[in-house]
Amino acid sequence: MMNYDAVRTDPPDGTPDEPAVRADSLNVVRGTRHVLRDLAFTVPRGQITGLLGPSGCGKTTLMRAIVGTQAKVTGTLDVLGHPAGHPSLRTRIGYVTQAPSVYDDLTVRQNLDYFAAILDPGRSAADRRADHVTRAIADVDLTSHADALAGALSGGQRSRVSLAVALLGAPDLLVLDEPTVGLDPVLRRDLWALFHDIAASRGATLLISSHVMDEAERCHRLLLMREGRVLADDTPDALRARTDSETVEAAFLHLVDEAAAAARAKETTR
Repeated sequence: MMNYDAVRTDPPDGTPDEPAVRADSLNVVRGTRHVLRDLAFTVPRGQITGLLGPSGCGKTTLMRAIVGTQAKVTGTLDVLGHPAGHPSLRTRIGYVTQAPSVYDDLTVRQNLDYFAAILDPGRSAADRRADHVTRAIADVDLTSHADALAGALSGGQRSRVSLAVALLGAPDLLVLDEPTVGLDPVLRRDLWALFHDIAASRGATLLISSHVMDEAERCHRLLLMREGRVLADDTPDALRARTDSETVEAAFLHLVDEAAAAARAKETTR
């Protein structure tokens, strides 16, 4: 894994105009709860977009909708030029859930061999390992643990195995649900360096959720969510300038206060 002291935050050159994700009038209703409310946004290709907001605001539901695993989605949601959940997207999207999705009774390498065989069943195990498995293990800095059982790893290491699985096959879109939660500061820094390298050198698009506002500064673009709504869809610099704030966290709080004030004013005029 690359080990940078500073992370580059300028967008990669040559990003196509067509977004990786486009949503319009997107809604999800679960029971009596309106989880996502009329969302409209885009995720640019070849960049890191941060999906930030407090726990319970709808980030995971939105990610599940994008990868095609969320039920009762209405509105428009296009991903890499196809409706979300289209069969052609299965090998083009890497998805990492909050809970590690690995088999504890297999080693790190065996886990990746297994998932690589699912992604590309027509190739030999030796070819898959040479082309994808070894690289993915190295990307997440687990080479020295490649033959360790996943169940014997720490929580942070198991999360990195899930990330390595998502990197198999060099997906066009990586959807990562709070991938740095519970990790030490050094590993968080190194993973963000890897994320930027994936966007810059491989041209991949990354959508990364977090409730830690300082990670917003590491993103090219931000979607700020609150109570199932998108409060802002802009760059960190633009958000700070728009709200006259020094940090993205202060900008987010400013937008929350604005939204609350607007809601109160609407109630008083009824």
